[in-house]
Amino acid sequence: MAGFDALLSGYRRFRTEGWSTQRARWAELSEGQSPKVMVIACSDSRVDPAQIFDTSPGEIFVVRNVANLVPPFETGGGRHGVSAALEFAVTQLEVPEIVVMGHGACGGAHAALTQRFADAEQGEGGFIAHWVDMLDEARDKVRAEHGDGPEAVRAMEQETVRVSMRNLRTFPFVAEREAAGKLTIHGAYFAIADGVLHVLGDDGSFAAA
Repeated sequence: MAGFDALLSGYRRFRTEGWSTQRARWAELSEGQSPKVMVIACSDSRVDPAQIFDTSPGEIFVVRNVANLVPPFETGGGRHGVSAALEFAVTQLEVPEIVVMGHGACGGAHAALTQRFADAEQGEGGFIAHWVDMLDEARDKVRAEHGDGPEAVRAMEQETVRVSMRNLRTFPFVAEREAAGKLTIHGAYFAIADGVLHVLGDDGSFAAA
């Protein structure tokens, strides 16, 4: 597995092979960005959106966090990293599309389903527990429908996408643009085991892309 020295070696390869061969592209990007899609994905090291969608620098604006979650719109509380990124992408970059992408083997979804870190102190899982408690209602739904079986895990992973999509629409600037036809929200799910991307359809179910 790559440590920091390996990352530096990778940077040197990029500097001599990637950056050098696309000087015109990087010069253009140095003047600004105009991505057409915002992707909200999990921090999991196995699900890099740029790799999965085979994109180049400047094509997607990415936010990654535990379980690809978007909190509901609120004006109080602590720092709002996801909200700030969303606001920037939608109101400043004016991206016309947003994709929320969940994935298989998601540790955050599993923690929400099992309540693994319930009552844990910060630094011992407490931050995780408080973050994924956005999925409490979804967990109850999944438990009622699937019990404790393996189907519950996948269902929970896919519920993270639906919850985030609902929360996106609580932001006035998102809802207004979507209603005006200026913004489209998509749901997706990447299965790590077989490498298949699933897209959320109008019927509320995921199907292979």
